[in-house]
Amino acid sequence: MAEWDGQGLPPVAAERIRRAAAGGAWTSLLSAPAAAGLEVAGFDPVGEVMGSIVQRMGWAGYRGCGGYGWGGRPTTITSSDGDRFSGFAPYVRALHTGYDTAIGRLVAEATAIGADGVVGIRLGQSTEFGGAREFTALGTAVRARSTTRPGRVFTTVLAAQDVAKLLRAGWMPAQIVYGISVAIRHDDWATRAQASWNAGNVEVEGYTDLVGTTRADARRLLHDAVRRSGADGAVVDDMTLSVWSVEPGENHRDHVAEATLFGTALARFHTGTAAPTRSLTYLPLR
Repeated sequence: MAEWDGQGLPPVAAERIRRAAAGGAWTSLLSAPAAAGLEVAGFDPVGEVMGSIVQRMGWAGYRGCGGYGWGGRPTTITSSDGDRFSGFAPYVRALHTGYDTAIGRLVAEATAIGADGVVGIRLGQSTEFGGAREFTALGTAVRARSTTRPGRVFTTVLAAQDVAKLLRAGWMPAQIVYGISVAIRHDDWATRAQASWNAGNVEVEGYTDLVGTTRADARRLLHDAVRRSGADGAVVDDMTLSVWSVEPGENHRDHVAEATLFGTALARFHTGTAAPTRSLTYLPLR
C-alpha cells in the first residue's frame, strides 16, 4: 500500500473505491421503503460510501466566563463572540474540521464512483485513544437515470424515501448544513441562590439565559450555512443540547452548554401545487 500524504482519500479507501468503480456487486444502507423511494424518484443506488478522520482534541479554549464574584455583571460568552479564544472557540473549530473532513471524504468517494448524490448520511463521533475523536460520515451514493444531472454531488441526512417526496414536491437537496455553538456562563450569587436546595420551585435565570443563548447562536450559524450554500431553506434533522459544569478556581464555578443543529439545505426547482404523494389510512376496527 502506498504512503499517504494526508491529501485526498486514504489509500485503503481509495482502493475500495477503485474496486467499486470497476463495477460488480454494490452495497447500500437502504431499507426496503428507501429503495422503493429511490426508484420512484428516478435514482439508482451505486454503492455505500463513507468518510472518516481521527483528530486529536487537545485545546478547548475558554479564556474566562465574563462575570466574576459579586461585582461582575454575568453574561453568557459564546464560541462565536469574536475573540478567537472565547467560549471554547478552538474546540468548536475542531468539531467543524472533523465533520467537514469526514463529509468531504464521503463526497470524494461518491464522485469517484460516478454518483450524483449521497442519501441517508449518518454522522457520528466517538472517543478514541489519547483524547482523540473519530468523526464519521456514512451513506448510500445514488445516480440519476435522467439526462439532467446536478452540477455537484448533493448530500443529505434525509432517508431516501423523504428525498423522493421532496423531489416530487419541487425541492432538491443541496448539502448537509449545521450550526455548533458552545457557551459559558459564571454562576454568580443570584444563580447560586436560585439553584440552591432551599430555593423552591423557581427559575434559575442564569441557566435559562445560558441554554437559550447557546441554542440561538447555533440556529444563527445554521442559517448562515444555508445562506452560504445558496439554497432557499433547510429542514432540520437533529437538535441536541448538553450542559456541564467546570471549576477553574476555588469558589468559582461556571456552566457550559453545547448546542448542535444538523439539517439539509434545499433548493426549489419548480413550484407545482399538486400533492407529491397519496396515502390510504387504515383504522383499526377493534
